Parts: sequence; C-alpha cells; structure tokens
Amino acid sequence: MKDAFIVEKTETGLRLDRLLFEKGYSPSRTAVQRAIAQGDIRLNGMICKPGCKVKAGDVVEGDVKLPAEPIVRPQKIKLDIIYEDEYIIVINKPRGLIVHPAAGSTEGTLVNALLHHYPDIAGIGDHMRPGIVHRLDKDTTGLMVAAKNAAAYLNLARDFQRRDVKRVYLALLYGRPEAKKGIIDAPIGRHPIDRKRMAVRRDGRHAATEYRVIESHDGISLVEATLMTGRTHQIRVHMAAIGHPVAGDHVYGPRRIPAAVQSAAVRHLIESLKGQALHAFRLGFRHPVTGKEMCFEVPLPPDITLLLNTLRADPGEEAEEIDF
Repeated sequence: MKDAFIVEKTETGLRLDRLLFEKGYSPSRTAVQRAIAQGDIRLNGMICKPGCKVKAGDVVEGDVKLPAEPIVRPQKIKLDIIYEDEYIIVINKPRGLIVHPAAGSTEGTLVNALLHHYPDIAGIGDHMRPGIVHRLDKDTTGLMVAAKNAAAYLNLARDFQRRDVKRVYLALLYGRPEAKKGIIDAPIGRHPIDRKRMAVRRDGRHAATEYRVIESHDGISLVEATLMTGRTHQIRVHMAAIGHPVAGDHVYGPRRIPAAVQSAAVRHLIESLKGQALHAFRLGFRHPVTGKEMCFEVPLPPDITLLLNTLRADPGEEAEEIDF
C-alpha cells in the first residue's frame, strides 16, 4: 500500500482492517492487521487498532508493502475419512495434527492434506484455511467437518456461528466434579500475561460448557462435555477453572500428576500421553446443501482407551456406563 485514500460515505462504520482487506491491499486480513498494529498504516495520521471504525472523510495513509502470505502446498497425508460427498468431508483427526498453517509453519497440517485430496478447495474461504469452518487443538482428537465447495462453506460457517451444531467431547479429568452434572458459564479471554493461553476473565467472551460425569476411578473421572459456545481451548480452560483439569494437559493442568491417582500403571499411561485426554466423539449438524440432519460418532483413540480400561480394571468408585 502506498500514498493515501479518503474513506467514502458508503464505507462508514467498517473496521479499518476489513476496509483495507476488501479494497484488495492484501490477500489476507491477518497481514493487514499486522501492518496496522505495527503503525505502518495510519488513520488520520494516528496509529490505531485494526478494529477501529472508520467514517466518511477519514484519511487512511501508509507507505508499506504488506508481507506476502506463505503459500500452502498440498501434501500427501493420510486422512481417516468418516464420511464424504461432493459438498463436505468428515474426518477423525488424530493427535498431533495441526488443523491449519500459521506463520512459520506451513506444512504437515490438515489443510495441506485436504489440498492434496481435494485440490478444488483452494480459494474456498481464507486461503490459509480453505474449507475449514472450525478447529480442534493440535493434541485433541476426534471429529471435524470441512467444506468442499463455496456454498457448503458459507452455510456451515453460518451454522457454526449461530451455534446450530452439536459438538460433544469425552474427557478424562483429574478428580471428580462436586456436581455430577451442570453448566460451567464463565467468560473466556486471552491470558493477561501468557498470550498463548486463554483464561476465565470477567471481560472475556461469553463461554458455556455443559458436562456430566459418566464414571470415576482412582482419582480420575470420565466426563461428557458439550460445547454451548465455541471459544479457544474452552473445555480445557473451563475444567481447569473448576479444579478438575483434563489429564495430560500440560498447558492448563498441574505439572505433576495429583497424588489421588494412586495406580502406578495409570500414572505411567498419563505420562505417556502426548497431549490432553480430550476427544471430540460426536458431531451433529445440518447438511449445508441438502438440509439433512447428520450425526457422527467415533470411538476414543487407542491411548485414551487403554488408560480408561486400566482405570476400569480397578473400579473404585461407583460407575455409570455409557455407550460410545
């Protein structure tokens, strides 16, 4: 971007980053936001935030070449496909697979795999996240749906935004929540010190998680958690906030396995987990093109299954069985 332009009357009320993105100053809104935050682009001669609203007559100026976004290339990565048709694909994401590329990391992601299997998704939505309408954390396993054409993408994205999607998880938590079932309604925002983490904050965005305890053994409970909203790290943050973090979670959980977990075999299996014991086992949504109600379930991955079976071998507390 060079020189300056004056905001038109029809552009009043737009965010500055959106205005620049829509005017084609960069293929990525992220790059525009970065340039504004660095002060390379100014509004009426002043440094401002990317979300600043503009009005008619404002002067936007700058002399900067916005950095080109990295190219995301197809990669031959195996996918566990649960369902697909000409509009959507439902996959069972394994532990360790990042959903989409980010700065400095443009390989080995789900997006790279999707581009290999379905080249036509390039250009559907954000070019760094083509076809992607929701995310799972790198070390969270389970169900995801992606769009294979523009119509499916827009409709799925709308339904996720409206919370017209059913997302149910299974998690192994340390301890046992005092209430066997309930709703954790606590706003979530960026951690005030560690910006890579999230936290329950009074000024955060509304977040609610419904949960029920299925069974408890040896200081660990199997819990079903349903997302009522979709905030970053929501289940992990909420469970840690009530004093029962997800087992194996090295970000929001304790540094050491709690003493209440007495079995040496169980402690060893937790230490062997390469991430949190959290699994997106049920996903329900309306087909974005046909309108048909769809629901998918996938069993727990082998490492969590082994841990759960080991716990069940010495039941301890009363347990309620659930059909997966």
